[in-house]
Amino acid sequence: MKAVLLSLTVVCASLLGATPAVADTPHGNFELRLEGRYDFHTWIWALASCDGDCVRVQAIPQPIARAFPYAGDARLADGRYTLTVDVPDGLRCGNIYYGTTIPTHDVYSWDATTRIGVLTSSFDAGCDGKPGTLTYPFSLSLM
Repeated sequence: MKAVLLSLTVVCASLLGATPAVADTPHGNFELRLEGRYDFHTWIWALASCDGDCVRVQAIPQPIARAFPYAGDARLADGRYTLTVDVPDGLRCGNIYYGTTIPTHDVYSWDATTRIGVLTSSFDAGCDGKPGTLTYPFSLSLM
C-alpha cells in the first residue's frame, strides 16, 4: 500500500509541475521569471544562507553570452526580501542581441512566502538619453 501511495504522489507531482517555493525553502536553485524586461536571457538564482536574516543570491544568465552574472545579499524585513545590485547591462537598446547596453541600479523585492515580487530598475541615461526607472513583476520558482 505504501508503494502505491508513493507512486501516486510522484505521478501527481509530475502532472502538476513545480510548486511555488514557500518560506521554509529559502535556499536552492530558482528560476527567475521576469516579465516584460527587454532581454533574451533567462536567469537562475542560486540562493544560499548568509549571516542574519538574509540569503546570498548568485544570478546566473542563460545563455551567458552578452550578460553579466551578479551577486548580492537579500535582506529579510517584514516578510520581504530585498536585493540591491548594480548591473552593467541592465537596459538594452535597439537590437536585443547586439545593441547598446546601459548600466542599471536594480532593486528586487519579493514576498518571502509567495516568492512574487517587483524589480525596480533605475538608470542615469536610458536609450533616449534621459534618466528613468522601469518596474517589472517577477516570480521565483524552485527548480
